[in-house]
Amino acid sequence: MKLLKLYTVLLPALLVVAVSAQDNSPWKSKQIPEWTEDDAKQVLTDSPWGKTFTPVLKPGEDTQRRSGGTGRGGGIGLGGAGVGIPGMGRRGMGNPGGGSQSKQTPETTEPPQLNLRWESAITIKTAELKAHNENPPVFDDQHYAIAVYGVPDRMLTGDPQKLGEQLKKEAALKREGKKDFKPSSVEVLERPDGRIVLYLFPMTNEITRLDHRVEFDAKIDRLDLLQSFFTEEMIWQGKLQL
Repeated sequence: MKLLKLYTVLLPALLVVAVSAQDNSPWKSKQIPEWTEDDAKQVLTDSPWGKTFTPVLKPGEDTQRRSGGTGRGGGIGLGGAGVGIPGMGRRGMGNPGGGSQSKQTPETTEPPQLNLRWESAITIKTAELKAHNENPPVFDDQHYAIAVYGVPDRMLTGDPQKLGEQLKKEAALKREGKKDFKPSSVEVLERPDGRIVLYLFPMTNEITRLDHRVEFDAKIDRLDLLQSFFTEEMIWQGKLQL
């Protein structure tokens, strides 16, 4: 009986030790000079400062029109297909004889995988150097910077400045009990391996460890981005790194 009580008392502590022993995260188990290139890539893609995730892809207008109502070619929409009428093509009155009309670009049904990085954190800056990432975003030291990688070019068309202004309206950092923290600017950066969307938030609206959770909420074209960052996990060398 005494052994059972002792086991019950010691088990939680043993579990904590076991979990800690298995945590080989480079930002916890190594100093920066010891980071390998693989360690750096982990910091960029799977760490408190770098997240890889799949956003929500909203249906496009063309998809919504095909889901019901009148078909695009004049037929009656039924599950997205025109109902054929005797003597007419399947596309309806506008296509007698069933000849092909202009081809429509199919809607993308699978969302892309994105990489979200807290660029202003020293951990991310160092990891980019270690991973030999060329042309990282450049910004001043008066802003928190969050960058989104992997957005398809087709979702970032048009004038970059106007696009940035639109994206600025649809983004915020959210903290419990506080007003939404809006970016002061958003930049669409051209890179050889794809565009980067950079969100800049003024540090005059300070984020502290007591905020606990900071949610990045943004929309890019048909993509809904929502990711949480936890300040207690973003401590490095005793300081909050943002």
